[in-house]
Amino acid sequence: MSKETKSSILIAVLGIVLGALITLSVRSIIDLKNRNLIRVNYAEWQKLGLILNEIENNYVDTIDVEKLTDVAVQSVLGALDPHSVYLPPVDLERANSELAGRFYGIGIMFQVPNDTAVVTDIIPGGPAEKVGLMKGDRILKVDGKVIAGVHCPQDSMVFRMKGELDTKVDVLILRDQEQIDYKITRGAIPMHSVDVSYMINDTTGYLKLSKFNATTIMEVMKATDGLLADGMKHLIFDLRDNSGGYFVQALFLANLFLEEGDEIVYLEGLHRKKETHRADGTGKLKNIGLSVLINENSASSSEIFAGAVQDNDRGVIIGRRSFGKGLVQESINYSDRSGMRLTVARFYTPSGRSIQKPYGDDYNYDIYKRYAKGEMFNRDSIKVDEHKVYKTVGGRIVHGGGGIIPDIFVPVDTTNVTPFSIECNKKGLAIRYAARVFDQNKKLFNEIDTFNKLEAFLHRLDIPRDFLSFVRSQGVKVDMKQWNLSKEFMLPQLRAIIARYTKLGDVAFYSIFEEIDPVIQAALHSSDIVEFRQDVL
Repeated sequence: MSKETKSSILIAVLGIVLGALITLSVRSIIDLKNRNLIRVNYAEWQKLGLILNEIENNYVDTIDVEKLTDVAVQSVLGALDPHSVYLPPVDLERANSELAGRFYGIGIMFQVPNDTAVVTDIIPGGPAEKVGLMKGDRILKVDGKVIAGVHCPQDSMVFRMKGELDTKVDVLILRDQEQIDYKITRGAIPMHSVDVSYMINDTTGYLKLSKFNATTIMEVMKATDGLLADGMKHLIFDLRDNSGGYFVQALFLANLFLEEGDEIVYLEGLHRKKETHRADGTGKLKNIGLSVLINENSASSSEIFAGAVQDNDRGVIIGRRSFGKGLVQESINYSDRSGMRLTVARFYTPSGRSIQKPYGDDYNYDIYKRYAKGEMFNRDSIKVDEHKVYKTVGGRIVHGGGGIIPDIFVPVDTTNVTPFSIECNKKGLAIRYAARVFDQNKKLFNEIDTFNKLEAFLHRLDIPRDFLSFVRSQGVKVDMKQWNLSKEFMLPQLRAIIARYTKLGDVAFYSIFEEIDPVIQAALHSSDIVEFRQDVL
């Protein structure tokens, strides 16, 4: 048999074999295709179950059913709206703890200048105070893990110090060149929603609320009792950067200021009938002048409160357009300790405005878009819904389109920003300088318990000369022209951060910082709320 004949036979055999394999493959695909012609009913979510069952029964490798189920649920919820979300057990526990107004930890507050956590405050009665931690202590290790000088993220530091109730954590600190090892038993740490409250002047009180948790109304009532005792006639209520929380707390809060029958908010959804909430007239702050401060990070319950105040002509809203989160989430929990927050309705202000801003693929970048389009700097750049006109009880026109648009707009202030101030901020030089001042004057800081003592101490420091010397020592070139432009903002900032280390704490910080806060200054110079209400009625 010739070589050519052998080759022809071999090619023919290979052709037959390949043809058979291809036929088998095609038949397999066709059989599989025919086998999968299963009638489905989308209305009963049948297809999703069929697909998951098919994966479980036929997938080539072993699958993690729990992981796959979680991914499927997250994908489904993510396709609904930005705020319907699935929470695995760990995330659900964290979310519930924050809303309940407590977590388990050691009870300290800290900053991280020079890549090392420095204790700035000790929570009274907490575990850290009981074992003897002090302001100014440097945290070197947590449970043997070095966290100083290794660029450890701040949230990672917090995570290591938090933990289950009554568990122990080993914390190594540095104090006056001496290393001290503390074994601390974690306890329940209250998470206050009122950051600070104090009298700005003889008749004006200031209260900053950071969140709406389970203790909010009790904290606000306690704080305002103190302010009323000090002569408060007008309250500046700061909700900037308050992302919301418990809906019922927003109702309680609005009830403090509104007259009986005043509408606070209503909610409505496809499967939820319209539900209107009104004030009962028992609030103790109905006759107090009110200015409410908001910004682009004020959301949810903050917007419910601000919308109720605005639509009832009860107060002046000052700042920038709020976030625009007006979807109602219902909590659904499961036996494996996971849970779901499902959107079931929308919030509407008394005038009928939907608080929720439109959402699409770029929803998470909305704040960046506001900067890009000039909204943060010019009220006229705010996008409003011109097709619908809403009116307050006094007849003023207010606009929808998402979020609460303030009555008095205050743009982002960039007048004192220079390359020098940006460089100092990037390197955290203000915080680092304040920590150094504290280290050099610890005994004096322990004695500062009045504003007169604080002012005398700050005056003796000669901060302008000392800070610029410190900046040069950190390798930053000082441009005196830029410093002269920025110092009107930077000097009060430095004074405020230093003051926070004293026994006066946050009250000292905010009372100094207010002089360079344009939103607070706008509130102080706006008309009294009684006059405002007369103007619109």
